[in-house]
Amino acid sequence: MESTVSERVVPNFLDENRELSEDCKDLIATLPLEKGWLAKHLHQYQGFWHTTRQLQGLLSCQNHFQAHHTDILIVTTPKSGTTWLKAWTFSLLHRHKYHPTTKNHPLLTHNPHFLVPFLELDLYLDKPSLPDLSSLPSPRLFSTHIPYVSLPKSVTQTSCKIVYLCRDPKDAFISLSLHEAFHKFCRGVSLYGPFWEHVLEYWHKSLEHPDNIMFMRFEEMKLNPEFVLKKLASFLGCPFSREEEEAGVVQEILKLCSFDNLSNLQVNRNGKLSSGEAHRAFFRRGEIGDWKNHLTADMIQQLNAITEEKLSKHGLRF
Repeated sequence: MESTVSERVVPNFLDENRELSEDCKDLIATLPLEKGWLAKHLHQYQGFWHTTRQLQGLLSCQNHFQAHHTDILIVTTPKSGTTWLKAWTFSLLHRHKYHPTTKNHPLLTHNPHFLVPFLELDLYLDKPSLPDLSSLPSPRLFSTHIPYVSLPKSVTQTSCKIVYLCRDPKDAFISLSLHEAFHKFCRGVSLYGPFWEHVLEYWHKSLEHPDNIMFMRFEEMKLNPEFVLKKLASFLGCPFSREEEEAGVVQEILKLCSFDNLSNLQVNRNGKLSSGEAHRAFFRRGEIGDWKNHLTADMIQQLNAITEEKLSKHGLRF
């Protein structure tokens, strides 16, 4: 399900007309600045690019979020399958309370982004007071696009679980905008970019701390979903029992969380999140290789060359 930027209400994290904190204003005045293509401006903070509003949410999250060792944090680059992974993870963790075939399953009545909120874009953005997360049941499940270097210290200094999902940069890019954006994306000037450095940080950390950080690829989720879902369940400490597998619970979760099912639910066709983003904006096509229908041969060659140069020497390829 596809929608253009002009059809959407401007999300809060793209709205530069809202008041900023004095700390954020002071910091922004010192940061490198680039013209954006979705937002008016992008600011480079700790090596990565952020919108003005989004940066304020990130700073508040850095200063105030207190991670618990049982927390689970979903991390992605934008347009890399975030909605799908949120649905998977929520279904896994709550499958004993909400069987995937139950008619009152929360995914049937709520958008996955409502069930698994973003730290910097939902919980810590434009709130009159700091969110009280202390009473949430364990394990708490959150999401973010924040680069590893900018994660709150409480996250990197605890044993909480991080599930990182990346995607072929060509597919991630065409899910955004195109013409003006292309050269900026290649230069690394994109939301939470540079894309390749974002991926590499989590790739290296997953190799250093495999018990705490699981590195996933969108393409693997599409090509071998049952295997990846079982692997994710084991990583999160809630592996499927033999009885569950024989009863078809794995397949039922995959069916519930499938792109076709989620994108056609009424709750995801209408309405919007508290951030102002329309529910339908999170469901594009969900396919591998759709970039072939949008990018020129020169664009493909350039993106492939950058990806090869930056990632291959680290043992990572798309």
